[in-house]
Amino acid sequence: MDRGVSIIEARIAGSADGWRLDRALADAVPTLSRERLKALISSGQVVGPDGPARDPARKALAGAEFRITVPVPRPAHNEAQDIALDVVFEDEHLIVVDKQAGLVVHPAAGNLDGTLVNALLHHCGGSLSGIGGVARPGIVHRIDKDTSGLMVAAKTDRAHEGLARQFRAHSVQRRYKAIVSGVPSPQGKVDAPIARSVNNRKKMSLVAEGKGKHAVTHWRLLKPLFHAALVECRLETGRTHQVRVHMASIGHPLLGDPVYGRTKTEHRALLETLNFRRQALHAAHLGFIHPVTSTALAFDSEMPADMQELFTELVV
Repeated sequence: MDRGVSIIEARIAGSADGWRLDRALADAVPTLSRERLKALISSGQVVGPDGPARDPARKALAGAEFRITVPVPRPAHNEAQDIALDVVFEDEHLIVVDKQAGLVVHPAAGNLDGTLVNALLHHCGGSLSGIGGVARPGIVHRIDKDTSGLMVAAKTDRAHEGLARQFRAHSVQRRYKAIVSGVPSPQGKVDAPIARSVNNRKKMSLVAEGKGKHAVTHWRLLKPLFHAALVECRLETGRTHQVRVHMASIGHPLLGDPVYGRTKTEHRALLETLNFRRQALHAAHLGFIHPVTSTALAFDSEMPADMQELFTELVV
């Protein structure tokens, strides 16, 4: 056998009779996503009783047997790097990490390496099953470089597809802890669309309805502090800089935020003394349905030491 491929034998189940072939095979072979199977079918890698099946939409027949040739995943372009990770949960399908502040999630201009993706490539090694035919972790959501906390990444095509579907449906539970300037009301909601600023492409801003992406943040006051407060922010949506933009829009920007905040005199000295130079934001809770086993998963993370120290100094 060619060592550059693996062969999977699949049989269409009776319950899948009449389904599209890609859907029926995804049901028969849980390790391959429907999108991956579409590509394999279209490229002639799926052979049935009457030869190569090149149409993903053709009807499947119960009991039909297929031979699926799966090429070994191509190496990712990004370099695997030995960067310490705080792994909260891991199985053959996905991994949940507690990201430290200062770690960029994905390589991009200005941060071509030293990212979470580079770290995951090293940590996961040969366990990555080839998302879209490439051995890489599937990034389905991001948190800012200087925000700490919980993130999930897919290790397989099927997990990637399932997690992405949940994020699109806004069914993933995400709660952040933030230290904001001033003391907001006990609870509230910001329902305001967000788009990239026309004046500064590195910033996001609130825009008129229909002009940006729908964004909703619920906040709850946890503890009043010295001219500040610890709040919990629950996201209905997950837009770039959402918590930072929404809290700033109601007059309570995050302490230390270099983009959307303006440090008050009463906080400036403390931030300098603690050398606290990031937005005080931590992804504290993450909950979702496992995309392969259908198990409900939920994870919690305590505030990291730098944010806990800031909180302690602000307690009145």
